[in-house]
Amino acid sequence: MKFKFKPPKPKKLKKTTLKRFLIKRTIYYVLPNVFFNFIIAYASFKELGYTHFFAGDQNLARLTLPMALFLPVVLTIDILKRVTDAAGQGAIEFTVDEQLNIKKLMTKLSILHGLITCSLVLSLLFLAQYNLSKDYKLDATAMSVVVGVLAGILSVVFVYLPVWRLRRWMGKSIVKIRGD
Repeated sequence: MKFKFKPPKPKKLKKTTLKRFLIKRTIYYVLPNVFFNFIIAYASFKELGYTHFFAGDQNLARLTLPMALFLPVVLTIDILKRVTDAAGQGAIEFTVDEQLNIKKLMTKLSILHGLITCSLVLSLLFLAQYNLSKDYKLDATAMSVVVGVLAGILSVVFVYLPVWRLRRWMGKSIVKIRGD
């Protein structure tokens, strides 16, 4: 006996422009990401009083590298899904090409965004470690703010970058006006 679950129908969206849609999604992504990443980093660093880039149990790389890998992946998949659903419902002024394999695009872009962002953050951490002395201690509060700001920047970038890449397959929807 097999059970089949029907996927829930997407919630009907109000008609809006793509620009407003993206601004609203950006606010929904930035605020929680900044807040939670700051709180997690602050709670992690508070035990030590100071932190290092790579040394010790509570280091900066331990928090920033997973965030730099998974945040772009999740945001890319989510925003592409939401934009294509909105275009399919006619809630935004664009339509997505029928021949586009959206799942393949989401997979390819999310992996690419995650790997590039993670490698950029890792190289910045190595560069900072190389330029600062080996015994340099980082202030925990300042590093928590840096982690929160990085999460906010990544949230903004990965709302707009996937849509910018999707625009290649988007076209303005044509409204037919009947003259009776």
